[in-house]
Amino acid sequence: MKRGSITFLKSAVFIIAIVILSLCIFALPSLAGYTASTYPEFAFLKYPVLIGLYFSAIPFFFALYQSYNLLDVIKNKKAFSELGVMPLRHIMVCAITISVLYVIGIIILAVLNALHPGIAIIGITIMFSSLIIAYFSAVLQHLLSSAIELKSENELTI
Repeated sequence: MKRGSITFLKSAVFIIAIVILSLCIFALPSLAGYTASTYPEFAFLKYPVLIGLYFSAIPFFFALYQSYNLLDVIKNKKAFSELGVMPLRHIMVCAITISVLYVIGIIILAVLNALHPGIAIIGITIMFSSLIIAYFSAVLQHLLSSAIELKSENELTI
């Protein structure tokens, strides 16, 4: 892979991190305040929902960090080693964690009878997107592990 495309991907990961961090800092609190003032019967959920969203941002940023690390491994031409498998495993775990957090949040909101259909659709979309990312990471991790195994077998062959 060319260094220019790796640099482009690294900058894309960095821009995604900046945008999501900005949304977490500026947009989420103001949106929560607006929603609490518009629907005062659900104002008690303002801080629990914000905390849940911030908890789901933690594995998201860790997964971005791991994807940045994976790009470094690819740049150093060590993708077919255990260094290439570990970030994929971490990304898979982060994606599953995000899905679990959203399932818990949807269940809590449904029990409190505060699950608006729009919120449910957004939550389910994020949950299934995370599961697709987890599955894709698991498949890539398995393929990379198989390639590493074949490479080590070929190195032992005379």
